[in-house]
Amino acid sequence: MGPMSDLAGTVLLAAAAVVVVLAALVLYRVVAGPTTHDRVMAVNVIGTSIVMVLALISAGLDRPEYLDIAIVYALLNFVLSLVVGRFTYDAEGVDW
Repeated sequence: MGPMSDLAGTVLLAAAAVVVVLAALVLYRVVAGPTTHDRVMAVNVIGTSIVMVLALISAGLDRPEYLDIAIVYALLNFVLSLVVGRFTYDAEGVDW
């Protein structure tokens, strides 16, 4: 396979820009809350969006080394979720 066409690279970079805009909209939920779990979920969504953006940029610019960064960031995002879940765990359960 040869290098990616300019159009395909531009489309992938445009998709990355759209994901960045959507992740910025989720930032409202981080600030507004209202609960800790809402904030944690929003931060997790933003972290996943960053991994997607890194993967799209990697494909769009034909730079596979960016995928290594995306994988490490995904693992850190997962560990962050586990740590926050551990420290916000309530033995009484969730009150619906």
